[in-house]
Amino acid sequence: MGELSAAIDHLAIEEVSEIPRMQVAEQLLELHWQMARLQAQIARRTGVRLP
Repeated sequence: MGELSAAIDHLAIEEVSEIPRMQVAEQLLELHWQMARLQAQIARRTGVRLP
């Protein structure tokens, strides 16, 4: 979870207009996968299962 928080904080302090579009896309994709992994961890720990 700390990894996800750090990624969000890192994106929040950057001036997006100064970052190449490809780098922004890569960062957003990595953030998406971190969020997906976190959701899977939460589901495993709370016993939530998809039908």
